[in-house]
Amino acid sequence: MTSVKEFRIEEDATAKALGRGAFYFTDDYSVFDWGKMPDPIPDKGASLCTMGAFNFELLEDEGVGTHYRGVVPENKAGEDTASNEPARLSEIEGAPREMAIALSQIPDLPRDGRIYDYDAYHDAAAENYVVPLEIVFRNSVPIGSSLRSRTDPADHGLENLAGTGWPDEPIDLAEPIVEFSTKYEESDRYLDREEADEISGSASISALETLARDVNRIVTDHAAEQGFTHEDGKIEVVYHQGDLLVADVVGTFDENRFAYDGQQLSKEVLRQYHKRTQPEWVAAVDDAKTQAKTEGVADWKGLCEERPAPLDPEVLQTARNMYAAGTNAYVGEDRFDAPSIDDAIAAIREL
Repeated sequence: MTSVKEFRIEEDATAKALGRGAFYFTDDYSVFDWGKMPDPIPDKGASLCTMGAFNFELLEDEGVGTHYRGVVPENKAGEDTASNEPARLSEIEGAPREMAIALSQIPDLPRDGRIYDYDAYHDAAAENYVVPLEIVFRNSVPIGSSLRSRTDPADHGLENLAGTGWPDEPIDLAEPIVEFSTKYEESDRYLDREEADEISGSASISALETLARDVNRIVTDHAAEQGFTHEDGKIEVVYHQGDLLVADVVGTFDENRFAYDGQQLSKEVLRQYHKRTQPEWVAAVDDAKTQAKTEGVADWKGLCEERPAPLDPEVLQTARNMYAAGTNAYVGEDRFDAPSIDDAIAAIREL
């Protein structure tokens, strides 16, 4: 399904009914929309599954509907887990890798070059579909945020920065902002509300925004209780017979940006590391995306002349400890054998 998750279907969704399936979280990672990078990061998949399950259970305890059905206990001998009954995270030991979910429909999205036919998507979707949007919420503007390249500070009420541009440190926002971007296009793009409303189908843009703000509030409050700063994140949503269900996975170090003791603690660490150590590849990715947009083609990766290099073993270990120690600290339990969060942060600062 993605470059970092595998997908199992147990019962297909229909025009009216949700199906059943599961995500299996691998140790692969992706940056800059590249897809699978050369190295797996040990325990990364279990980190994402554990944090995602923890947050889904937080949301459900607050009355927010989701497609989450529980985590799937692993078999010690590695047998097929499809028959295992899902359980709450608190009912199992260790860090799971598999999450049971309700499934919705994802129709084909026809395109002609970079022009996508969302009418065809919704004609096939009926009233049970994955909304073809990502809903992004931002509590601050950290280093690496796309907001810095797309907007000016004054666009967000930061009048004290008008004319000076974004500073070289994170900026807190007085109120969270919500944006919409495409989900299934070859290169994601941000949308104004009018276009987002056209793409969302029967799902109301105002209801999607309210849902995103609720999720943001719940994750932000829990993160603060555990000593984290929640900077930004996103949700994906299923529309089912008039109901909105938070889907995919929520509040992990891949979907969201967190900080701890002033240090970024998320996939952004890997993005910034690649910018510093593989600038030629990062520049080639940017050039390929620009060329694809100019030529009106969707496959930008086929135009990229560089390939990413593998990471050094010590960098992989630091990344592993970031995910594992960060998850332990966030969920408040030692699900992983990992250093303290303070030691993991110190190693990140040395990258």
